[in-house]
Amino acid sequence: MVWSSAIRNQFSVTSLILVLNAAVFASPKDNTLPPVNDVIFTMIARDAQRQSWLEGYAGTRRYILANNHVHKRAEMIVHVSGDSDGTKHFEIVAENGWNAAQKHVLQKMLESEAETSQPEEQSKTRLSADNYEFQMVGKQKIGGRIAYAIDVIPKRHERYLFRGRIWVDAEDYALIRAEGIPAKNLSFWTRSVHFVHMYQKSGAFWFPLTTESETDARLFGTTDLTIEYFDYKPNVSLTTGKSMEVRQQGTRP
Repeated sequence: MVWSSAIRNQFSVTSLILVLNAAVFASPKDNTLPPVNDVIFTMIARDAQRQSWLEGYAGTRRYILANNHVHKRAEMIVHVSGDSDGTKHFEIVAENGWNAAQKHVLQKMLESEAETSQPEEQSKTRLSADNYEFQMVGKQKIGGRIAYAIDVIPKRHERYLFRGRIWVDAEDYALIRAEGIPAKNLSFWTRSVHFVHMYQKSGAFWFPLTTESETDARLFGTTDLTIEYFDYKPNVSLTTGKSMEVRQQGTRP
């Protein structure tokens, strides 16, 4: 996932600490709430099903990194493509601004994400019972859709895991929002980090929409990072596409 690579760099994480209004959530004891393990199991199964429909995807990202303390800013445009097994490939299209940040932060982020997207590495960052404990919080509307709010507690202190909260769409059982902090501090030079990832639906699939992150470093102060995702399109075969249309017209995928 996108969030697993972002937390691996001290400049690449977090922003927007939300004050959650408890009134918008249903009580954890609400009988209408399904068991949290059932929600996670269904989310994993639906994700695997959607992944089986994909023959890959392609899209574009815009990275904007800014540090007001040193009055520096860097931007980068990147084309991304994903294989059917989840492996990601990146091509830098344009970059300008803070050269040191481009080389030592943004490019390192791409290398890290490409590495963690390898099939043999994906299980280490997956939202699963192997990596996390889950606690149901309640329901909330996200972008007009009902979602289950679930707290996630990492089982290991590793930098590619995180502690925070996720929101799972109650209809599609897809991850639509995630926010939190790394399970392990990124380095001595980092005081605190916080990130928010948002996803949006495109046809039968859910793709990333934005990442907002904020890092408080000892030497450089606060560094903000925004990643905008656009023009994400799935690669599906004609046979798969027809099968998806039938499923969407009938039962939910």
